[in-house]
Amino acid sequence: MARPRPRTLVLAAALAAALAAALAPRLSTHTTAFRLLAVVDVTGSMNVRDYMRDGRPVSRLDEAKATLRALAARLPCGSELGLAIFTERRSFLLFEPVEVCADFAPLDGAIANLDWRMAWEGDSYIASGVYSAIALAQPLGADLLFLTDGQEAPPLPASGIPPFEGEAGAVRGLVVGVGSPTPVPIPKFDRDGREIGFYGMDDVPQENRHGLPPTGSEEREGFHPRNAPWGADAATGAEHLSAVRTSHLEALAEKTGLAYAPLADAPALADAIAASARPRPVPGIWDSAPVPGGLALALLIAFFAAGVWRARRPLLHPTTRIRVS
Repeated sequence: MARPRPRTLVLAAALAAALAAALAPRLSTHTTAFRLLAVVDVTGSMNVRDYMRDGRPVSRLDEAKATLRALAARLPCGSELGLAIFTERRSFLLFEPVEVCADFAPLDGAIANLDWRMAWEGDSYIASGVYSAIALAQPLGADLLFLTDGQEAPPLPASGIPPFEGEAGAVRGLVVGVGSPTPVPIPKFDRDGREIGFYGMDDVPQENRHGLPPTGSEEREGFHPRNAPWGADAATGAEHLSAVRTSHLEALAEKTGLAYAPLADAPALADAIAASARPRPVPGIWDSAPVPGGLALALLIAFFAAGVWRARRPLLHPTTRIRVS
């Protein structure tokens, strides 16, 4: 009885592996997932274009959106992501966390459609925004991602960061710093949303003159303890230029028990989340079909590759026949 040829055995093994893939069971397992609430700053300074994407400058808001969309695609199934925006002095919830795989399309679309025109006021009280974001995340049982450049408008008063009345560390997560450390002009828009230039020094408050004046104000020109405690001259400064306020955001993170990370790419942000947020074990399903399916594909590739090699072999190794008369 003739023994089967090796290529026949390979083809039979590929068929068996393909049948095994078709009948492979789906096994119950557990995976690590996250429940997150992403809060995106949509105030005016987030329109600054100090990122590059595909060879063109993009705004901080667009870069934050692109990174957040990529993050949603990287999160393991079973993870949940909610969305909120920050403007003026509070964070506003758009929707509670949804499962990132089953609801990916509407989630991705919602992030993509975030716009600076959603802002209802021009002010930007970052500390109050972080505090209100924590108040949003806590009853949802979610960890927080607060994406902002950290520019307070108007600037903080001389007393500094307002007190945090919540429990530090009750909500975990990240304050994510968005923007370049180099100050650049802030785009200015008219009431119809058309860009008309950049803000100048006279267009924005350069100093917060609420509360007590700063130390040393008595040395300012025109100082009067009752009538001019900040001096007689108009405030000057660089608040019309914008850079990521890293030290301010780090101080806010420390005060609230959050961690701080600069905005990078989605893998780096996912690593920062894994280090600061609370992983949650969730039930999952492991489909074992790819294992025998991959084996079947490898065997078929080997089968056809061997056939091609055998067909080309006489061309690669020609022999010379000698005729004897």
